[in-house]
Amino acid sequence: MELVVALLQLLPTGTLEGNLEKGLFACRKARSMGADVALFPEMWSTGYQFPPQGDGPAIPKDHPFLQAFQGLAKELSMAIGITYLEEFSPLPRNSFALFDFQGQRVLDYAKVHTCDFEDEYALTPGDSFPVTTLETPKDPVQVGCMICYDREFPESARLLMLGGAEIILTPNACPMEINRISQLRGRAYENMLGIATVNYPMGHPDCNGHSTAFDGMAYLEENGQIEGRDTLVLEAGEGEGIYLAPFPLDQMRQYRESEVHGNAYRRPNLYQALTSPKVSPPFVRKDARR
Repeated sequence: MELVVALLQLLPTGTLEGNLEKGLFACRKARSMGADVALFPEMWSTGYQFPPQGDGPAIPKDHPFLQAFQGLAKELSMAIGITYLEEFSPLPRNSFALFDFQGQRVLDYAKVHTCDFEDEYALTPGDSFPVTTLETPKDPVQVGCMICYDREFPESARLLMLGGAEIILTPNACPMEINRISQLRGRAYENMLGIATVNYPMGHPDCNGHSTAFDGMAYLEENGQIEGRDTLVLEAGEGEGIYLAPFPLDQMRQYRESEVHGNAYRRPNLYQALTSPKVSPPFVRKDARR
């Protein structure tokens, strides 16, 4: 089985209505190219722009903007991962919704690791990393989500792996350079799963494209020998476009059944410090939320 994720590396239009129209068109194009899943960059409803106090552009979960993508998912028989600024109390959330091939809403996620050192201090952080079963015409796939800054914490991908995720969908809005791309490569490798990340292209403030996909299979047999390999499936350039990332799920599942990473040899009884709220210098930050 192969799952094809379309990374919609698009420039926003500046309005909710414009982003809706452009997003629907991009989903149709992605489906015509053979995509099974269409994935948008972070907070597509606003183009990752919001006032300091989060007033105005936040929309509820049942807003027509989201309903339009829900209806299109059913029409196209393609899953759509749409991102938006969610109306929420006491402050909005940076959110993601996944609609399946039948147009059913199967996953809701809110960014856990908000960038509190920047404008995202005006958002409510999420509080969990859910995993869902995405039913496809081919086979069920276990899918989770992390958003941008989430990827900088190994705990995000690790919790998703422990929840059963085979693919992590990762909307993004920041410069993707060697270190951030290496983070994603590492998260895929150490958890033996696929990671599909979509960024805004060059021309959007503080973004540069380079959307990526990694399959997590670091060692495969080649000519009778096990060889290390680059897990990169796709790295886009800087420009706007729709980029297809095929994930060979059958092969990935076989790899997960035999390799030594993921949850095979962990010793969680020794990891209590990972859940301690204690923060010591030099990591103390006045704007950090716990």
